[in-house]
Amino acid sequence: MVKVCVLRTAGTNCDVETAFAFQDAGGDAELVHINEILSREKSLKQYQILAIPGGFTYGDDIAAGKLLANEIRYLLWEEIQEFVHTGNLVIGICNGFQVLVKAGILPECDGNQIATLAWNDSGKFEDRWVYLKTATGNNSPWLSDLPEIIYLPVAHGEGKFVTDEKVLDQLNVRNQIAFQYVDKEGNLAGYPFNPNGSLRNIAGITDPSGHILGLMPHPERFIHKTQHPRWTREEIDVPHGKLIFKNAISYFE
Repeated sequence: MVKVCVLRTAGTNCDVETAFAFQDAGGDAELVHINEILSREKSLKQYQILAIPGGFTYGDDIAAGKLLANEIRYLLWEEIQEFVHTGNLVIGICNGFQVLVKAGILPECDGNQIATLAWNDSGKFEDRWVYLKTATGNNSPWLSDLPEIIYLPVAHGEGKFVTDEKVLDQLNVRNQIAFQYVDKEGNLAGYPFNPNGSLRNIAGITDPSGHILGLMPHPERFIHKTQHPRWTREEIDVPHGKLIFKNAISYFE
């Protein structure tokens, strides 16, 4: 059975839901506190998937996800590098995406922070469902056979993806833009469809290999049709969030 490490620390609050989503997809998920890794009680070598879930790690002091990102960057970097370079998968959801970017694990796992997730343009916490356009041409196992447009909830105050134009162009050329905020018809659109003002409507990116995925929306909150806000009025196919978790498990099976 595929082993999943759901990494948690003070302030993480979506760990149980994320672990359940992997379990529901057929994996064997375990909640692991970062101190268990730092003390060598547990090792990332025991797992095939690393998930950093949502929440407000360390109260989002300084900036969202920054303190956990520093812990990973300065105390766990060799383990992270080995984990990634042996072909394993990594996902960061919401606060986890912020951590991956600020630790220099995304857009490339080289330890350099070249992007950030900044305060929403609206100046407030955005809690809504959004339409996302899935990348074409991206070979990421996480995105395998996803519909062209998927529907997931967001809940964040600092979700605006920001970097310079050169990096944005590079992400586009390398097909690293995994998800973009769109309207129901699949067109790039502004607020409220883009809930935070992300440059180029970026909602999620991968590394060049596609093995590392970071996204602001919460796939773990749409793994059963009854979680859809209109499930009593519309015919719901396979929940889009569930597909992402199943893709990761299927990759190793």
